[in-house]
Amino acid sequence: MNYLVAVLSDRIQAEAAYSALEKEGLANTQVDILGNGYKSADEYGLINPNQQARKGAKRLAFWSVPFGFVAGYAFNVLTGIEILSTSPLLNHIIGGLLGAGSGALGAYFVGGGVGLTVGSGDALPYRNRLDAGKYLIVVKGTEELTRQATRILRQFEPENIQGYTEPTSA
Repeated sequence: MNYLVAVLSDRIQAEAAYSALEKEGLANTQVDILGNGYKSADEYGLINPNQQARKGAKRLAFWSVPFGFVAGYAFNVLTGIEILSTSPLLNHIIGGLLGAGSGALGAYFVGGGVGLTVGSGDALPYRNRLDAGKYLIVVKGTEELTRQATRILRQFEPENIQGYTEPTSA
C-alpha cells in the first residue's frame, strides 16, 4: 500500500483539494482529511511519540535494571565501599540497588529520549502541523493512484507533499 501526504495551509484549500481528487475518480475510502473539524491524528492512527518513548524506555529497562543491580553489587564487592556501618552483605545489596536505580534512570532518559525523537518517524512533524492549524490530505492506494493524486495536489501548492510505501511482510 502506498500513501501520499500533503500539508495544506487552510480548510478551504484542503476541501478544494479533496473535491478535485473526487472529481478525478478517487474514492472516499482512499482519501482522508486530517485537521480541525475532520479526523484527528489519533483517529487516523498516526503514531504518538510519547507512547513510542514509553515503549522504548520499558524495553531498555528490561535489561538495564537487572544489569545495573549486578554491576552495582559487583562494584561494591570489589571496592569494599562501606555505605552503612552494618554487614557487608547489606552494603553489597544497597550497592546493587543503587546500580539498578542508575539502570532505570538510563533507560528513562536514553530509551525515552530516543523513542521521542526517532521512534515516531514523520508522525511528530505531521502532528505539529495539525496542532498549528494546518490540514493534511492523505491518499492511500496503488503507486499509480498516488502518482495521479500527486499531480492533482500539486495544483494547490501544498507546503509539503510526501509519499510513503508500506513495507511488505515476508
